[in-house]
Amino acid sequence: MRLDDHWYDAAPAASSPAVPPQAPHPSPASQPSAVPPQHPPVPPSPHDAYLSVQRSAAFQQVRSRYRRFVLPAGAAFLLWYLAYVVCAVSAPGLMARPVAGVLNVAMVAGLAQFATTFLLTWLYARHARLRRDGIALELRWATQEMTRGTGAAAITVGRDAR
Repeated sequence: MRLDDHWYDAAPAASSPAVPPQAPHPSPASQPSAVPPQHPPVPPSPHDAYLSVQRSAAFQQVRSRYRRFVLPAGAAFLLWYLAYVVCAVSAPGLMARPVAGVLNVAMVAGLAQFATTFLLTWLYARHARLRRDGIALELRWATQEMTRGTGAAAITVGRDAR
């Protein structure tokens, strides 16, 4: 049986065991009743595969969940940061007010900036893990199947519809 594969067409290396030579494959023109070889269906181009994923309901759900978290969280953090800067510039007396010992309002608010940064990072990672990563992984697999041509992958929403 002859396989149409360029790896089988290559000549064996000198150090490999002896492989009996195969007779040249007769051309289809020399065989009047030969059926033309059937080629597997051409997979969709990567561009088409990615466009179909982008248009899918699952992708839109992932994007929607991302926006519903990132936009409010980003706006809240930006407002909190700008409030700190505005207070530092426009109300130095308030920011210099002592809280406990040598700690003043400005130092406490500055430390709170770091704390909220870490809190927001943890919340983002948790939200991504619980609400988006499962569906995104399924989309990634579907995209890989479509671009490799291993079958028409159905793009469906993941295990949970939160």
